[in-house]
Amino acid sequence: MTQREIPEQYLDGYARMLSEVSATGRRLTRDEIESRRVLGERAADSGHGLRALVSAHLSAARAAWPATPASADSTLAAIQQVIDAFAEGFERAQLLAVRQEEAARREFIDDLLYGRSDLGRLAERAERFGLRLSHAHAVAVAQATTAYDEADPVPRRLERALIARFGDRNILLTTKDGRMLCIAPGDQEDALTYFAKQAYAATDGGRVAIGRPQPGPGGVVQSYEEALNALELAERLELDDPVLRAADLLVYPVLTRDRQAMTDLVLDTLGPLTTARGGAQHLLDTLTAYFDSGCVGTEAARRLSLSVRALTYRLERIHKLTGANPADPAHRYVLQTAVIGARLLDWPAREL
Repeated sequence: MTQREIPEQYLDGYARMLSEVSATGRRLTRDEIESRRVLGERAADSGHGLRALVSAHLSAARAAWPATPASADSTLAAIQQVIDAFAEGFERAQLLAVRQEEAARREFIDDLLYGRSDLGRLAERAERFGLRLSHAHAVAVAQATTAYDEADPVPRRLERALIARFGDRNILLTTKDGRMLCIAPGDQEDALTYFAKQAYAATDGGRVAIGRPQPGPGGVVQSYEEALNALELAERLELDDPVLRAADLLVYPVLTRDRQAMTDLVLDTLGPLTTARGGAQHLLDTLTAYFDSGCVGTEAARRLSLSVRALTYRLERIHKLTGANPADPAHRYVLQTAVIGARLLDWPAREL
């Protein structure tokens, strides 16, 4: 922006001040300095650039430069005061604008994820942040031991990495309840995968869950809730995968949809384990390791730090107590389903 494009109103009274200072040697008054701050705020609100505004002030100072050399020092001091006050007002207005933008962004994210706004109005607001809610969207949620907000360096670094990699592709990165969220169009799986990898590295071993693409204005909420549920499942089931996809975990919501039926299955199938010496937990851990290792005895024994002989003894004990043989394919499905149900219901730690 050139000097000619800077309206004269932002230089109002400037030449007069310099003229009086050069003639009398006086310093600027508090009211004069405050008037420069106000003009700086107005210039920032109008979208003018600070460099062009400073250049305009310097050009005006050259035009009003005093003819008497003795007054040069006081004139330079006044110019410095004017530009400093003007820049202070400019920066104050910019900081306020940033805070207002952050507040608007936070309000939009809250309304989007909680569905508290009219969908039509929400769709209009979404375009301001690069989202077109008429399309399908998917949400990735990153969780770490540290809680994050948008002012933290990690979310900002991830946002810069996404922009550098994908440019303007209608991707929104934000934070919610201490977690980092990436909202992207449903057909941009590469962006969510990249976010997941970067977030996992940045959080030093955190966990990321990706919800399925869901259509319409409510799709973001659905995908977000799926991602949260995936994180909860991973914690309860002690899953090791750093990146989880809700589409790969659909069997678990199905299993828990009828809680009473799952409770009955766990108690009827695994309840007899509570009569074992030391309780049911060590035998339940044995079944978990056995099934997680693909029913390979040597691998399960390694995971449990047991000998193969000790593992075999435990499996035989389970067979005797429950009547179900873990090594028998006919019994394996029921046992494994019951084990998953026990982990989901936190049994036997919690009484059912």
